Amino acid sequence: MSPGHHLVHGTALVFMADALFPLTGIITAAYLTRNLGAEYYGYLTLAATLISWIELAISSFFARATVKLVGDAEDWRPIGATVLRLHCYVGLCAMALFWILAKPCALLLGEPRLAAYIALFSLDLLFFAPSNCHISLIIGRGKYTERAIISAGRWIARLVLILLLVGMGFSLTGAILGNIGASLIELAIARYFIRPSWPKRTIAPLALLDYAVPIFLATIILRSLGLGLFLLKMMGASAAQAGFYGAAQNVSFIMPGTIAISLSPLLLSTVNRVLREGNLPAARVLIRNAMRTVIAMFPLAAIASAASNEIAVLLFGRQFAGAGPLIAILIFAGLSLLLANLINAILISCGKPSWTLWLAAPLLPIAIAGHLFAIPRFGAVGAAAVTAAVTSLGALAGAVTVKKFFKVDLPVATFLRALLLSGIVYPAVHFWPVHGAATVAEIVIAVILVLAGYVILGEFRHGEIQFFRDVVRQALSRGLPEQSSPEDSQA
Repeated sequence: MSPGHHLVHGTALVFMADALFPLTGIITAAYLTRNLGAEYYGYLTLAATLISWIELAISSFFARATVKLVGDAEDWRPIGATVLRLHCYVGLCAMALFWILAKPCALLLGEPRLAAYIALFSLDLLFFAPSNCHISLIIGRGKYTERAIISAGRWIARLVLILLLVGMGFSLTGAILGNIGASLIELAIARYFIRPSWPKRTIAPLALLDYAVPIFLATIILRSLGLGLFLLKMMGASAAQAGFYGAAQNVSFIMPGTIAISLSPLLLSTVNRVLREGNLPAARVLIRNAMRTVIAMFPLAAIASAASNEIAVLLFGRQFAGAGPLIAILIFAGLSLLLANLINAILISCGKPSWTLWLAAPLLPIAIAGHLFAIPRFGAVGAAAVTAAVTSLGALAGAVTVKKFFKVDLPVATFLRALLLSGIVYPAVHFWPVHGAATVAEIVIAVILVLAGYVILGEFRHGEIQFFRDVVRQALSRGLPEQSSPEDSQA
């Protein structure tokens, strides 16, 4: 298969597997909000967000740098052994740090009871860190099918364990243990597919640090753009209000985050392989189409924004109706973060990891200043608006950078079509009075209309339609795709 076919095959498989995250996540959130209530769901959201920040930090420091170096290496084993040991050390140290800081963090947030839940949730770091190492090695080697199987196993296990443990009466503790158990199962599956050895001593390659440090800092900054939840709580919001914001943030970021997880590492791996072969025009096509895909999703965000109140009630019940206006704003922040993540993957594949930091660094002080101004005046809505504005600014700056320095034509026509279709579907959904399960039918009809609109407006070219027909034909004839051979592939 060509790099384009291999990327589409892999992204489709990984996305279908990772789509279990929003699917099972929505089921889990609906179950937990009804069983835990707003206050304890707020505790879970706060604890999970703190742990996820550290897990993101570990992934940010190692994952993309590992994918890049493994893709460039003739033999992945020396890098794999070193990175595995580093992952395990970092995970252990992070867990110990959380045990020490659990109580101060809880007091800072004004919720002393949160300390025990933070300490318990930190056990997840023991399993997440080595699992992340294995997954990065698999992606770096172009084994996208195995990556999809690992994700599917994790999200199914997470749903089953949480429903089982909470249903047995373990309440919030059961929800946390379900997350930890899912990480352990993910590690076991990953270990089945790839088994890096344990080295006698650890030597961090200089190239790893050259990539890891700026990528780590840039990703942490992008993640920190969602700090509205914590600033909102620190500035006087109740645990229930934090629960509303957390629920809205989860819904708004869950699908864009899933796409980012599915596409970004695979895009990095594929573009890296194409550039290694010296095929710059093909790399530019892959980059432009990745950006075009995200921009084309703008009308889908408009649909979710228009139906946000009904979505909040449908997923979480009437007690979470206050999350609706926040979803309407944060859904655009989620889409902007998706584009920013893809642009970071592009910069890394082109050997410019430090550029990710240059683009992200100015955004954090802008976000903090915006929150300090907006939250006292507008509350949670102000925090959501600042998050959406700053993430959009970051995505725009990244797109301009890619155009200027890599000579990639931005998909302006796609952007204009997306704006036109958004202007049509938003009022249509907003003023269509439906409730309950009918909201799902409304959203499905609106999505079909958007797809039809793209076809009528000429967004999909004949060659692209033929390309996807070839992808489907190959999938049916070959089954699950094997790793493509870079020596034989053509862009």
